[in-house]
Amino acid sequence: MKTYNRIALIGIEQLEYEVIRSNYTGGIIWHQAIPKIVVKDQVLYMEKANGVGMLPVDKVVYYGIYNDDFDFISGLAIWNGPCFPNAMGMLDCRLKIPCLVKAMSFTQFSAPRGFVSARTSVTTAQDTIAKWGNWHCGENKHRFTGEWECENTATIEPYYEGEAVRIMVIGNKHWQIKLEGETWLKSIHPESAGFMPIDAELLADTLHIQKAMQMDMIGNDYIIGKDGKKYLLEVNHIPNITRFEAVREAYLDTVIAFING
Repeated sequence: MKTYNRIALIGIEQLEYEVIRSNYTGGIIWHQAIPKIVVKDQVLYMEKANGVGMLPVDKVVYYGIYNDDFDFISGLAIWNGPCFPNAMGMLDCRLKIPCLVKAMSFTQFSAPRGFVSARTSVTTAQDTIAKWGNWHCGENKHRFTGEWECENTATIEPYYEGEAVRIMVIGNKHWQIKLEGETWLKSIHPESAGFMPIDAELLADTLHIQKAMQMDMIGNDYIIGKDGKKYLLEVNHIPNITRFEAVREAYLDTVIAFING
């Protein structure tokens, strides 16, 4: 008879938690914020969801992006136990600039980038995009031509006119999503965003990056230029899984298989 151990769900929302709970008979520690942990003698201990003290955890499911989660992910990577997504892959992808640098070495659709130190001005003659910080969803991006000074360390890249798309992979499922928005900032959130036929080259590129960076799930954003050229814009290590029901179902199926495996 199968022995079910204790798992931890971090960042999982109520609706998804209820589905997972109904498909797992073992113990669960559920935190919607970053919990305290201890790793000792290769065992992961996590604070209880209610009450005082810590309990050993056998598997972790992590979903979310928090201001202070880098050290927590580092702890999961040191533990090196069963974690979805893989903690080492998340660690390499949590900080956007280092993640981009690694992805540029693996993609066949690399766009030329520049780099600007904090509180430094840069002057460009072409339409340019600056990106900084470690958030996604169109935040911390600025489009400019001429002179511009950034308060934060940033990357810069040419602005490409074209179609913005996301290739998303979870387990053995994949989709291509047309990103939309009323301005040059595009995302999956507008009502007009939706699925579209998948580009075989972009899927192959995403799967290569996913494997090289040890990621169990990935959302790669690309631009398909008006001239047909393709450019990788960024890698999402925790892509949105609730915007589309088909993606949500695939995510839950993958998580349930992981915790029961």
